Amino acid sequence: MAFELIGILIHKGKMQQVSNKFRKREFVIEKKQTNQNREFVDYVKFQLTQDRCDLIEPFEISDKIKISFNIKGNRWEKDGNVNYFTNLDAWRIEKTEENGGEIPPPPPPPEDDLPSPPEELNDLPF
Repeated sequence: MAFELIGILIHKGKMQQVSNKFRKREFVIEKKQTNQNREFVDYVKFQLTQDRCDLIEPFEISDKIKISFNIKGNRWEKDGNVNYFTNLDAWRIEKTEENGGEIPPPPPPPEDDLPSPPEELNDLPF
């Protein structure tokens, strides 16, 4: 299942070569929410892996971005101890508009540019 989140880019980590076959890069966004006139701030860390590590490169700190991502959970066992961890794996990053990513509707045409209604509609009784 894919998810999307919009926020302000506040940190871009360096690429890390974890093993011979695995590399990753982390980044963090700031996500603000308002609830009952109170503002809450979340800091959400994502990871990019393998050939996607460079997806964050074109973006600057303080850019408003939309991240498409998957949630991945793993089990890790070492010395008899079992741990679980969850990653937010980003697979697409897009810059959004200042208005929250929504494209505003076009302005209405000027009144004098509107065509006049057909004549048969002018004879309606209401």
